[in-house]
Amino acid sequence: MRFACLIVGLFTFFQCQCQWRENTSPSYLELIGYLQKIDKEHKEIKLFNMGNSDFGLPIYLLVINAEKDSLKTFQKARKSTTILINNAIHPGEPDGINASLIWIDEWIRQGKPNKTKNGESLPVIAFIPAYNIGGMMNRSSTSRANQNGPEEYGFRGNARNLDLNRDFIKMDSENAFTFARIFHSLDPDVFVDNHVSNGADYQYTLTYISSMKERMSPALQQLTYSNCIPNLTKNLASKGIDLFPYVELKNQTPEGGIVAFNDLPRYAMGYSSLFHALSFTVETHMLKPFPERVEATYQFLDELISWTTNHSLEIESSRSEAIQWSMNQKEFRYNYTLSDDEDSILFKGFESTNPIDSTTGLKRLFYDRSKSYFKKVPYYQTHVSKSEVKIPSYFIIGSQEKEVIERLKMNQVMYQTITKDSTVEVNRYRIEKFKSLDKPYEGHFKHHSVQFEKFKVTQSLKKGDILIPTKQKAMFYLLSTLIPDAEDSYFSWNFFDSYLQQKEYFSSYVFIDQAKFILENNPKLKVEFDKRKNENEQFRNSEWEQLYFIYKNSEFFEKSFMILPVYSID
Repeated sequence: MRFACLIVGLFTFFQCQCQWRENTSPSYLELIGYLQKIDKEHKEIKLFNMGNSDFGLPIYLLVINAEKDSLKTFQKARKSTTILINNAIHPGEPDGINASLIWIDEWIRQGKPNKTKNGESLPVIAFIPAYNIGGMMNRSSTSRANQNGPEEYGFRGNARNLDLNRDFIKMDSENAFTFARIFHSLDPDVFVDNHVSNGADYQYTLTYISSMKERMSPALQQLTYSNCIPNLTKNLASKGIDLFPYVELKNQTPEGGIVAFNDLPRYAMGYSSLFHALSFTVETHMLKPFPERVEATYQFLDELISWTTNHSLEIESSRSEAIQWSMNQKEFRYNYTLSDDEDSILFKGFESTNPIDSTTGLKRLFYDRSKSYFKKVPYYQTHVSKSEVKIPSYFIIGSQEKEVIERLKMNQVMYQTITKDSTVEVNRYRIEKFKSLDKPYEGHFKHHSVQFEKFKVTQSLKKGDILIPTKQKAMFYLLSTLIPDAEDSYFSWNFFDSYLQQKEYFSSYVFIDQAKFILENNPKLKVEFDKRKNENEQFRNSEWEQLYFIYKNSEFFEKSFMILPVYSID
C-alpha cells in the first residue's frame, strides 16, 4: 500500500513539473489551490494571507525556509538574508508564476535542502505568487497581441484598471498597501519582479533591469555590477542562456542605440531600491515560446538564489553600508536624465529592413530572423541629475494630510507626533510653476516641470502635526516623495492639489478704491506697478490684471495659496 501511494505521489509530482513547463499557466484559483496543498504537506513552506486586493480576494505570500509560526518566520526574514520574488504584477506576463512553481517543486524533489555542501545557509525565499488578483481573474488569450503564449493568461490592469507597476508611490490600490505590508515585514535584501518585454526583436530570451548606478550607494553598486551580474551572466551562459540588459531603444532599432532603464520609484524595483534592496526586473522576450521564457526565468531565479546563498555576508554588509551611506549624505540628487555619453555593447540582433507592406501600402519595420548578427551597438548607460537639494534634518507634515501620513506609516517611516501647539522657524515650499498632463495617467493628471521657492518663516504648528527625522532607513523614500519637484513626489501625484486653487477674490468696483490706498502706502510696489503698465500693453488695458497685481501683493491676498502643507527644518 505504501509503495502504491509513493507511485501515485511521484506521478502527481512529475505531472505538475511537466504542466509548469508546457504552454499553459495556472489560473489564480488553481495556483493558490496548489500552494495550499504543498503548505499542508511541508512544514518548511508556509502560505500567508497578507491582505486584500482591489478585487476582494487576498494576496498571498509563500515562504520557503520558514519557521513554525508567522511571527518567527518574519523575525527570521528580517534578521537573516531574504529574497522576495514578485509575480504577475502584469498577469498577462505569467512566466514568473510557472518559473517559481518549478523552483519550489525542484527544491522539494531535492529533499528541501537548507544548506549548501559548503555549509552556507539557504536564505529565506518569499514568493508573491500573484500580486494583481483582478488581472489574474480577467483571463483570455487575446489581450497580449504580440506575445507568443501561453494559451491563456490574465490582463495588465487590475480590478480598478490600474497598472500596479506604476502604483508604488501613489498607492491608489489596496494591492499597494498589502505589498508595503509584505515588503516591510520581510525587509528583503534581494528583490525580483518578473515580467515579459515589449519592443524590438532580437536573439535574447532573457533580459534584466538593474538599479540605476547613479542612485545606488558605492557598496551596493560594487556588489551588483562587479559581482552579482557578472556571476549570473557567466553561470547562465554555462547553461546555454544569454543574460543581457533590457533592450530599451534610443531610436527605432537596436542599431540606433540601447539605453539603461530609469527605474523610477513608481515601479516595483525602483521602490525597493529606495530601501537599499538589491533589485532586478526580469524581462523575457515576448516573441520567444512561453516554455522557453519560463525556463529562462527559472534559471535566472535559481542562479540568483544560489548567488545570494553564497554571498549572504557581503549582501548584509553592503546593505548596512548603503543605509549608513544614505544617512551621511548632505545633498540629494534627483530628476535624472540620460546623458549623451555613448558607450558600446556587443549585441545579438537581427537585421532590420523597411519593405512596403501589402496591407497599408507604406513602409514597415521588419526584422529578418534569417540574418542574425553579433556586433557592437551604441549603449547609453549614464544618467545625470538635473536637480539637487540640501537634505533637511526634519520634515513636518500637517495632521490634516491623512492620506500622505497613512502612506508614510505603511512604509515604516519613523516620526513623532507634536503633542501641543507650538511655533518654530521652518522652510516652506511655494509652487511657482508647473505643468500637468492633458490626459489622465493611471488615474492622475500628473504634474511635471515643477518650479518652487523655498523660504523661511516662523510657523505655528498644531497638536497632531508630525515631525519626521530624515536620518532613517526610509530617508530616500522621504526625499523622493516630499521634495516637490522630484519625479514621483506626492505633489506630482496630485496629493496637494487643493492648495493650488485660490479660495478668495475681490469685486473690482469695491477693491479699486483700496488699490489706490495700497499703492500710496507702498512706494516700491507703485514703481513696479507703473513700470508694468508702461511696458505691457495687455496689462495697461486690463482693469482686472492691474487690480489683481495689486491684490496679490497686498495683505489681503491669502497666505496659503500655492504653499504646500510640508515644511522642513535645516
